[in-house]
Amino acid sequence: MTILPIQIYGEPVLHHVAEPVGEITDEIRTLVADMFETMDAAPGVGLAAPQIGVNKRLFVYSWENNEGEELRGVAIDPVLWLAPSVPESFEETDEDEEEGCLSFPGERFELRRSPAVLMRARDLDGNAYELEAEGWFARILQHEYDHLDGVIYIDRLPVPLWKTAQKIMRKQRWGVPGVSWTPGVDHLEG
Repeated sequence: MTILPIQIYGEPVLHHVAEPVGEITDEIRTLVADMFETMDAAPGVGLAAPQIGVNKRLFVYSWENNEGEELRGVAIDPVLWLAPSVPESFEETDEDEEEGCLSFPGERFELRRSPAVLMRARDLDGNAYELEAEGWFARILQHEYDHLDGVIYIDRLPVPLWKTAQKIMRKQRWGVPGVSWTPGVDHLEG
């Protein structure tokens, strides 16, 4: 397995809708193993194929819930449905609303998300599965799914936070093609 470079905001593959995976080949299986290795080394709770420069609709995730149960898997060609309502303000929610992204490393911003989702996807054996998620796990799935549609979480920020993110991007010299970092190799200041 290989730890792959993670693309930073501005790389074109991050800003386009990814293509369906279709047939699950040995190449896809190797890609998924490398994505898990990269996500774990970062460390992160999710990683989408566009983040490592691959324009395919798949992501990996790994998160431990409050009961100590590890939720780890791959979503190939997923479809995601959101709960009917999103809180109108941060005060309406009980949980941490801050989010970060390996493609905008070292930064965290508050972002409202749907409190629950339903996802249908395929696993590495091509078997279809359905997953219901709430709370932080729902946030992870929404975040990674956004990557497959060419959306990075800072694109969803309200204007004051979006402006702050833009200032950070200019200071870091992000927002242009060709910028990446490799977990375990590059040290990024956040």
